[in-house]
Amino acid sequence: MLKVQDLHKSYQVGKTSYEVLKGVSLEVKKGEFVAVMGPSGSGKTTLLNCISCYIPIDQGSITLDGAELARLGEEELAQVRNQQLGFVFQDFLLLDGLSVRENILLPAIIGGAVTARTEERANQLCTVFGIGAIRDKYPAEISGGEKQRTAVARALINHPLLILADEPTGNLDSKSSRAVIRSFEQARDVLEATIFMVTHDSFAASFCDRVVILRDGVVWKTLAKGPDDRAAFQDKLLDTIREMDKE
Repeated sequence: MLKVQDLHKSYQVGKTSYEVLKGVSLEVKKGEFVAVMGPSGSGKTTLLNCISCYIPIDQGSITLDGAELARLGEEELAQVRNQQLGFVFQDFLLLDGLSVRENILLPAIIGGAVTARTEERANQLCTVFGIGAIRDKYPAEISGGEKQRTAVARALINHPLLILADEPTGNLDSKSSRAVIRSFEQARDVLEATIFMVTHDSFAASFCDRVVILRDGVVWKTLAKGPDDRAAFQDKLLDTIREMDKE
């Protein structure tokens, strides 16, 4: 589904060049829920921005369902972002003047593709994520967890190939965080969604199938959940992070 190969990215500040990504390679298979963790400055957000093509890459390739994104023009990239990628951000980014249901439909509205099937899809997503009772309410009238579940539903409205989530639980309490991560699990299990999430939260990451750990711009280690239960996998993640901190 997603393949990142030998990805390099630097930023120029004055006459100094800072290399943030130093040859990152990874894959996300269809139907996987994968997280990226790492200390501040490890390149997590830069990696996500490169995959979404909001910033250009210096070297390497990013392939989504067989298409190399760096070779696409701006018009083609806009179409990919609207139809093949779904985005979930830390700050929700819901429009206050639209209801929950209207916010969910927004990508389809922008794409000029609101049909009876799309409206049915919006209703299905409300049901799957437990927000059917609030679908006519506005963002100011709902909780942070409900806002983020609305954002997850919005990201799925156009049947994207991949969901990109940037610290989706960063502004939530533990109860709301669990509800949002559960919504990602439902998206994977019920809707066969593929999810790539950047997070600093070992609790959120422990629900994933795999966790890629970045350090100093490279993939330091990848952990697979396998037969471990969630709590055991979180312990393994914490042990790995402590091990990295000692080196």
